[in-house]
Amino acid sequence: MARVSQEHLDARRRQILDGAARLFARNGFHATSMQDVLKEVDLSAGAVYRYFSGKDELIAAIVREVLGEVRAAFEDVTRQSPPPPPDVLVGEVLSRVLGIWESLNVDAEPVLPRLIMQVWAETVRNEELAAVLAEGYEAVGQGWVRVVEAYQEAGMMRSDIPAEHAARTMVAAVQGFIAQQALFGPAPVEVLQDGLRGLMSMPDA
Repeated sequence: MARVSQEHLDARRRQILDGAARLFARNGFHATSMQDVLKEVDLSAGAVYRYFSGKDELIAAIVREVLGEVRAAFEDVTRQSPPPPPDVLVGEVLSRVLGIWESLNVDAEPVLPRLIMQVWAETVRNEELAAVLAEGYEAVGQGWVRVVEAYQEAGMMRSDIPAEHAARTMVAAVQGFIAQQALFGPAPVEVLQDGLRGLMSMPDA
C-alpha cells in the first residue's frame, strides 16, 4: 500500500477544519452535527474520524489554531523594543487574526468573528473548551502585560497604572471589535486604530 504523504494529510485536515468552521459560523455548534460536517466536506466518516474523534475535538482544534495564530502575530509585532504604539500594535495583531480563514465566508461575511462568538458562548457550558481558552488567554495576556511594562519603561505610558489593568483593557478593545464584526458586520481595522488614537490624545484630567 502506498504511503500517504504528509502534505496530503495536512490538506485533508485543513479541508475538514475549513468545512467545520463554515458550518459552526453559520449554524452554531449545537445545531451542527458530525453528519453535517461529513456532508459539508464530502468525505466518509472514516476519513473524518481519522483526524477528529468528534465535534468537541473539532471545536478545540479550531480554538487552538486561532489562539496559536494570535500568539504568533503578537510575538512578531512585539519584537521591537520598545513595541510600536498601542494603535499600531493592536491594528497589526488584529489584521493578522482577522486574516485567519480570510477566504472562508458565510453570507458574504468572514467566518472568524462569528466563530469566535460561538466559542465564547460555548465556554460557559463546556469546561474542557473553557480550559483551552483560559490557557491560551493566559499566555497571550502575559504577553500584553510585558508590552505595557515596556511602554512604561520607555515613558510611553503612565507607570502608576498596574500593567495588568492596561493590558486587560487593550485585550478587551480587540475582543470588543471582533464582537462588533460578528454583530454588526465587517469594519476595517483602521476604525479601531483611529478610536485608540483619539482616546490616546486626550489630555490628563
